[in-house]
Amino acid sequence: MNNLFDLTGKVALVTGASSGLGVQFAKALGGQGAKVCLAARRLEKLEKVQEELKALGIEAFAVKCDVTNNDDIINMVKACEEKFGKIDILVNNAGVGDVAPATEMPVEMWNKVINTNLNSLFFVAREVAKGMIKRGYGKIVNIGSIHSEVVMNNATWPVTAYATAKGGVKMLTKGLASEWAKSGITVNAIGPAYFESEMTQAIFNAGGLDPVENAYCPMGRAGKAGELDGAVIYFASDASTYTTGQILLVDGGWTTL
Repeated sequence: MNNLFDLTGKVALVTGASSGLGVQFAKALGGQGAKVCLAARRLEKLEKVQEELKALGIEAFAVKCDVTNNDDIINMVKACEEKFGKIDILVNNAGVGDVAPATEMPVEMWNKVINTNLNSLFFVAREVAKGMIKRGYGKIVNIGSIHSEVVMNNATWPVTAYATAKGGVKMLTKGLASEWAKSGITVNAIGPAYFESEMTQAIFNAGGLDPVENAYCPMGRAGKAGELDGAVIYFASDASTYTTGQILLVDGGWTTL
């Protein structure tokens, strides 16, 4: 029986790969045999991740890219395709976590959250899909959030901008899945709850997440490293050839409440 989760011979592009979940996604895909293109703004950090992956026997390539800059996106995709000849898998992971009450949120912050967490996913997917359509194959995995489905008591954190962007990721996933289904491309999303990462580190360090997890999450804890691996490998592999336009919430039961 074939191993449906084997990614040998596949090439994956992971955005936001200089830290946090992006690094874990790269390790998960590389661990199944994929070659990995790592993209983010901070090249020095990317190169450290590249070396870390190479030490694990994973072929990796670092590309500097600001996903809110369309020229950077075009150059990133071109560089990855020149390096490995194709892109089979896209993990659209880059994001920011800025929050502020709606009446106090600066225009610049709103635009940053929407541009990074939603608009960039469209523009990266659009550019990558051009090659996928020509080859008749592609697996796109957008990173949404539990806030694609729910918000939070405003007394905890005011996540309106973040939730607006991540709710848009859900519908972006459905829209692109419908458009590209007959081109051999599946488009799905993962909706994580809170995982320890650079973006959430300040909250963890302050102990601010514990009461939130106890109140909102039936498991009463944040996600652990590796607990998203199965989801990203499933959507990136041929185990999900008839699954498209879906969001899989990996949230410890958070959205059951």
